[in-house]
Amino acid sequence: MPPAVGEDKMKLKDARTITPDQLYERRKQAVALFKKGMSRIEIAPIVGVGRNKVGEWISKWQEGGMKALKVGKPGAPKGSGQRLNEFEQERIRKILIKEIPEQLKLPFALWTREAVGQLIKQTYGMNMPIRTIGHYLKRWGFTPQKPVRQAYERCGKKVKKWIDEEYPALAKRAKAEGGEVHW
Repeated sequence: MPPAVGEDKMKLKDARTITPDQLYERRKQAVALFKKGMSRIEIAPIVGVGRNKVGEWISKWQEGGMKALKVGKPGAPKGSGQRLNEFEQERIRKILIKEIPEQLKLPFALWTREAVGQLIKQTYGMNMPIRTIGHYLKRWGFTPQKPVRQAYERCGKKVKKWIDEEYPALAKRAKAEGGEVHW
């Protein structure tokens, strides 16, 4: 009976996925075969890679011994690809904790991603996407805060009394004294 559609691809994928330990064993096997006098072209089909890859492994072994054949962690090193280095990140983080945007002559009342972006541009001359700034803020332990529409302590009766009675008296007094009321 023929395999179901996609089943062949799954078997192929599983066959190509090997653990770091298995890869290290293949590398050691390639070196052992090379020591026995086999060529890269002969070794390649035995270990399941191309001859150039066998050549890379042998070069690594010749330069650093068996330790050089060890498989490192997959993926990019931690922190690589970040636009700000550790020192720069710490400096920005401390500014966010100790200062408010107004103190730094930024046109914001609170720290937003846009405000942090302008701070980074002002400090390091880097334009950074809003999304990236959000990732940095999350990494630094800052969480998004949404203001409540109306304070829960608000008392509607007191507000109405203030607007209807106290504020008009205050505005009248300010006008009489040549002052202004600012909100």
